[in-house]
Amino acid sequence: MALTARIRTRDGWAVSHAVVTVTDMTGTQVLRAEADAEGTVRDATALTPGAYTVIVTAVGYAPAASSAIVTASGRAEIGTVTLARQGGAELPPPGPWTIDPVHSSVSAVAQHLGISSVHGRFTEFSGRIEIAPDEVQKSRVEAVISAASIDTGNDMRDTHLRSADFLDVESYPQITYRSAGLTAAGSDRWTVHGELTMRGIVRPVDLSLAYLGTGADPWGGTRAAFRATAELRREDFAMNYNQVLQAGIAAIGTTLRVELDIQAVQGDSLPQA
Repeated sequence: MALTARIRTRDGWAVSHAVVTVTDMTGTQVLRAEADAEGTVRDATALTPGAYTVIVTAVGYAPAASSAIVTASGRAEIGTVTLARQGGAELPPPGPWTIDPVHSSVSAVAQHLGISSVHGRFTEFSGRIEIAPDEVQKSRVEAVISAASIDTGNDMRDTHLRSADFLDVESYPQITYRSAGLTAAGSDRWTVHGELTMRGIVRPVDLSLAYLGTGADPWGGTRAAFRATAELRREDFAMNYNQVLQAGIAAIGTTLRVELDIQAVQGDSLPQA
């Protein structure tokens, strides 16, 4: 092969839709080749010995350019070319990812008495992430939470939270979130735009998302980690109950801070235990 190259993301994943363009010192294009499914470029076109410029492009990534010397054999071995996401942010490889509830957490924090916080978490939930292959902003996430699984570490408080004053779990057993797209919000952050349904009320809710990376697991799979936060107003979901103390201070704050630590497994299902 006259030209060989491997196109990868910063995490080492193949960029299967990359295109390599080679120009001579006059700027004339002399070769154009596309990567295969493994992100590898192989082209048999013989090149005249000399200096060339190699430009690698792919939808959703910043272009990369480098110099290459073609030897008397007519070969140019480019090696590995690393592409960065447009805007500097990386995401996992495209395709389906399944949220692993055993290694994830969905929690909420509310202010208590104006001086401290009460922490709670939902112990039963599931979800799916779909990373779009070319237009990352079209990636999607769907999640379902069992409202009755709220756990703040106090049985009396949890029973009250499940009542009609708050989550009303008998009438609305599920809390759902469905995204409608995402946008880059910095070098390593994204904003997920979606709708949260709680107590039968649908409201737009944005998540501030950080992608923490990918890695292999002990069961032969690949996992990706995310952290996301959002702020909700209780009154937006008709949770207006409150107790005002003698000093005029509300016992429970009007806003909730939602904190998500998510681990997802590549594929349509979780590994069997």
